[in-house]
Amino acid sequence: MRRRTLTTAVALAVFTGLTVTPAASPASASPLAAPPVSVAAAPDIAVANVQAHLTQFNTIATSNGGNRRAGSAGYTASVSYVKDRLQAAGYTVTEQRCTDCTYPSNNLIAEWPGGPADQVVMFGSHLDGVSAGPGINDNASGSSSLLENALVLAQQNPTMTKRVRFAWWTDEEQGLNGSDFYVRSLTATQRGYIKGYYNFDMVGSTNGGYFINRITSATAAPLKAYWDSLGLQPEENVEGQGRSDDYSFQQGGIQTSGYAAGASARKTAAQATKWGGTSGSAYDPCYHRACDTTSNISATVLNRSADGIAYAIWQLAVGTGTPTNDFSVAVAPTSGSVARGGSTTATVSTATTSGSAQTVSLSASGAPSGVTVSFSPSSVTSGGSATLTVNASASAPTGTYNITVTGTGSVTRTATYTVTITGGGSCTGGQVVGNGGFESGTTPWTATSGVITNSASQPAHGGSYKAWLGGNGTTRTETLTQSVTVPAGCSTYTLGFYLHIDTAETTTSTVYDRLTVQVNTTTLVTYSNLNAAAGYQLRTFNVGAYAGQTVTLRFNGTEDSSLQTSFVVDDVTLQAS
Repeated sequence: MRRRTLTTAVALAVFTGLTVTPAASPASASPLAAPPVSVAAAPDIAVANVQAHLTQFNTIATSNGGNRRAGSAGYTASVSYVKDRLQAAGYTVTEQRCTDCTYPSNNLIAEWPGGPADQVVMFGSHLDGVSAGPGINDNASGSSSLLENALVLAQQNPTMTKRVRFAWWTDEEQGLNGSDFYVRSLTATQRGYIKGYYNFDMVGSTNGGYFINRITSATAAPLKAYWDSLGLQPEENVEGQGRSDDYSFQQGGIQTSGYAAGASARKTAAQATKWGGTSGSAYDPCYHRACDTTSNISATVLNRSADGIAYAIWQLAVGTGTPTNDFSVAVAPTSGSVARGGSTTATVSTATTSGSAQTVSLSASGAPSGVTVSFSPSSVTSGGSATLTVNASASAPTGTYNITVTGTGSVTRTATYTVTITGGGSCTGGQVVGNGGFESGTTPWTATSGVITNSASQPAHGGSYKAWLGGNGTTRTETLTQSVTVPAGCSTYTLGFYLHIDTAETTTSTVYDRLTVQVNTTTLVTYSNLNAAAGYQLRTFNVGAYAGQTVTLRFNGTEDSSLQTSFVVDDVTLQAS
């Protein structure tokens, strides 16, 4: 948890749509008791397994300069540790680069492929620590509790009534930057899908208390119900208001709650009487200190927190019975433009959301007269993708139309693709990227200083100049962009460029440095230090989906704190014909 830098008011808006049945409240409970009978549907999370993750994070810190600060080798290794276990368990795992963080580094997002995609319950914690120590309570305790809950959910594979998404945030200690970047990256529709965000920051404090964010809200109800069932009498998390990643979601209009066990504030006499421990002393005496190791954890508090997370997941998102076979359908990009006599394409992706994979037949409706929609292939196994092609005849009516893409299997799922039919149909063609060989200075490119260069350290593919992103061996992000107008009415649209990658990284399995190629906000491809090879290689992409549009072509290079990777780009073209 970051130090307090401002005072915030906590939103207490009621989050509707969640039904929670509190367990009976016993007069007392043993410190490591299993969940009460009334919540037996939720699994008991073995605290020994959570502690094993803590030990691994402590070892990672010890092996990497003593800490897991965002952007450091210790943080990168922590991301890899969590990611490897989630991928092995069957999660869809994404690393999101926080490019404007104080220490640019990656958020880790993992989604369990079950439940409706527009009904998401999200559970998060920050994975980074401070530079003073290994950061085991702050915040490997929250990270480990979530990791073990995610693994148990995958192992049990229950029927899901909502989609469960887990997140591990970077750069929290520098100002909640990782979670803020994530929330800002969401569209209004995507934010609306998230029905509640639950945060877990410092959930094993040795002199801890039992605190809940927004304790009186409907969002907090399942967390409070579980601790009430243990007779713990939890209190509002006053100390943590505005100081952890739930605040980013509150600012984005998403209902929040979460557990905490306390940081540097001192336990009152009344709290010591109720919960045990030492009054007048900090909840966590090693907060932001070198002594925040595996010895700085209360197994009792940690266990109750981990089990409460499981109770909330099962109450909010788990149904009963055997998972039914289900899938989802999506189209990317979601819209395109085509001139009369031309065509455009998009990608239809499917995913198995519960049960087993199945055959999905693809069809389309809603196209106007003179416009045909086809799929290649016309059916896929859920988890596969197909190319959608829209052909407009010379007599197709101009205008904008919503095409419904339908996937039919044991159930029917749909997605919408919006196509704009423009007049004309004549292809002006040609090459639309200006100064693609970089020999005429920087115009019309916009680039980070020094990216366009004739340095002899990296030869150009042609001429003397090229764009050199990376090669610094320090934490840095560099960009290269150009706005181009893609002509309408052509048959082919090909983006091409020559790329050379060399690296000082020695790994053959871990991504440290990246080059992302985008059109507008859509990522065409991501390269990394793992793609290093001798010489230049020609890379080409079909960008017919952007016919008739003015778009921004973007190259974005990021490096971590050590060992350079150079991404050298030259002779960029976008050819229409």
